Amino acid sequence: MKIGTCVNFFSMDGIAEKLAILKENGFDSCQLVSWNPAVWTDENAVILKKLLTQYGITVSAFWCGYEGPIVWDFYDGQQTLGLVPVEYRQMRIQNLCAGADFAHKLGVSDVVSHMGFIPENPYDPNFNSFCIAIRTVAQHLKKNGQFLLFETGQETPVTLLRTFEVVGTDNLGINLDTANLILYGKANPVDALDVFGKYVRNLHAKDGRYPTNGHDLGEETRIGEGKVDFKALFVRLHELGYDSYVTIEREISGKQQLIDVLGSREYLQNIINEVYN
Repeated sequence: MKIGTCVNFFSMDGIAEKLAILKENGFDSCQLVSWNPAVWTDENAVILKKLLTQYGITVSAFWCGYEGPIVWDFYDGQQTLGLVPVEYRQMRIQNLCAGADFAHKLGVSDVVSHMGFIPENPYDPNFNSFCIAIRTVAQHLKKNGQFLLFETGQETPVTLLRTFEVVGTDNLGINLDTANLILYGKANPVDALDVFGKYVRNLHAKDGRYPTNGHDLGEETRIGEGKVDFKALFVRLHELGYDSYVTIEREISGKQQLIDVLGSREYLQNIINEVYN
C-alpha cells in the first residue's frame, strides 16, 4: 500500500518544484488535482509526463474539477456543485471528458470528481437525468479504459450505491474521502464500507469533525485529531482486500501543510503496518 499526497495542478508554473518537493520528502505517488481546463493540453501532457518520470512520481488518480461556480456549504452547494445542477451540467460533462482525455495521455486510469448533492429520493426527476449525465461521462471514459470515481461526501452511502446501480456501467468507482462523510454529516466512513466497500479504488486520508449547524460543513483537522477511526477503517479495508493507494489530503496552505502531511504519513504508516503485516 503506497502513501502519497495531493498535488495542485493549476498551471505548468511551479509544477516541477512541487514534484521535486514530493521526491525530497520520500513520496512516489500523488493525486493530481486540477480545476483549470485551460491547462489540459497535448503539449502540457507531454511535458508533465516527462517530469513525472524524471522525479519518479506515479499519478494514482486525476482529480478533475470543472467550470462554473462552486460553494462548499449545505445551501449554495446544492445549486453549484457537480453535475446535479442542470444549468451547468452539459458544460461539466464536457469538462470531465476533457480532463479524462488529458489523464489518459498521462497514462492515468482513474478520474475523480465531486458529483454534487445527489437527490436521495429516487423519484426526484433530477435523479434520473443526473444518472444519464453520469452514464455519458462513464461511457466516454470506458473508451479510454478508465474508471470514473465519485469522491464521497455530498451523498449518503445508499444514495451513492443506488446511483451506481441505475447508471449501470462497469467502470464506476469510489474515491473514499474518510473525512468528507463526517464533514457533510452523511455517514461514518468505517460503516459506509459495509454499503459500498467493493467500489473503493482510491482513498483520501483526511480527518475532521461533524457539522455543528445546518449551513456549514464540519471542520477539517489534522489526521488523528478528528472523528475518523483510522485503525478500524484499515481493518475493514483489509477485510475487503483493499491494498492500493492512500492519498493524504490536508486542506490548508503554507509550510504547515507539509508538516501535517509528513506527520500524517507516519501516523498512517504505523497503523497500516499493524493491520496489514
